Amino acid sequence: MLKMILSMLAVVSIYSHAEFDFKVDVLADDLQRPWGISHIGSGKMLITERDGDVRLYDGKTMLPALQGLPSVYNVGQGGLLDVYAHPNYASNKYVYFTFGEGTATKNYTKLIRTKFTGSEFVDVKTLFMASPTKKQALHYAGRISFLADNSMVFGVGDGYLYKEQAQELNSHLGKIIRLYDDGSIPADNPFIGKKNTLPEIYSYGHRNPQGMFFDNKRKILFSNEHGPKGGDEINIIQAGKNYGWPAITYGVDYSGDIISDLTHKAGMEQPLLQWTPSIAPSSMLVYYGAMFPDLNGHILATALKFTQMRVVRLNDKNGQVSVVKQEVYLKDRGERIRDIELDDVGRIYLITDSGKLLRLTKP
Repeated sequence: MLKMILSMLAVVSIYSHAEFDFKVDVLADDLQRPWGISHIGSGKMLITERDGDVRLYDGKTMLPALQGLPSVYNVGQGGLLDVYAHPNYASNKYVYFTFGEGTATKNYTKLIRTKFTGSEFVDVKTLFMASPTKKQALHYAGRISFLADNSMVFGVGDGYLYKEQAQELNSHLGKIIRLYDDGSIPADNPFIGKKNTLPEIYSYGHRNPQGMFFDNKRKILFSNEHGPKGGDEINIIQAGKNYGWPAITYGVDYSGDIISDLTHKAGMEQPLLQWTPSIAPSSMLVYYGAMFPDLNGHILATALKFTQMRVVRLNDKNGQVSVVKQEVYLKDRGERIRDIELDDVGRIYLITDSGKLLRLTKP
């Protein structure tokens, strides 16, 4: 009995700070390289694993891998990436996935739509395949969000050695893409009808977006992305805008070589926030929920290299959003936190590279 009690205590940690009090429950610890998590109602979570499996946390138990998805290119930074339940999931059961597909010499980011029966995925439909293909399994991006009109946005990374294509509008690399939920291209996308451009592009000049969240109250699309060595960013994404990579950056190459000596350039957007040194941001959301009212309207961002969750406090003044301060949490756990999600009562869920599902609730 004592051993059982000690085991139970080991998975619950209490954090008390002036700004934000919470406890951490370890709900599962057997995930295999998890990457994405999506709430589907009643505390149930779909979680992707990079090898191509999807797990269901049913509110009490982590179930075995589900069936029905195509195989993935599980090499390097590829594999099965994000999962996102449609805003009207309760009625249509649509679930979206991004993943790496292809071969060592021709691979790319892919988006599919499926239906979830509760036990398997059916009616798989390909909605998007990034082009051109690339020869390295790096910088796939892949995070998904939905806008107010039920169109969807997701990132495609620059492919690392293909970074110059982030400025080229005839390439998907280094872009944020916008499609309707059936894969069709919205007629009001910013580059519709323009010569030598791809009509599904929503914004460009991105390196490797890892977080994507539409703040439905502010009507703002936030994204974060990895810089090189330094210069990780949170951006406010607007249609047709150029976010500068690699023409402007606050970082340098991993070797120390200069990528660009410019941090500003006319016609290119500045980040809402940049992190130097790099924290390796992995996901983000803007919190709205009843459980932690002090967090409402503020960004929760997770980090890999810095093994932490940050609360980025925002201020709204005259229609402009600015960063007031940042707070660091969970650093002591030493976990590379990969993705973050909320349930319908405002509990916070985190997945870690070590294979854990964590839940943050009131102590």
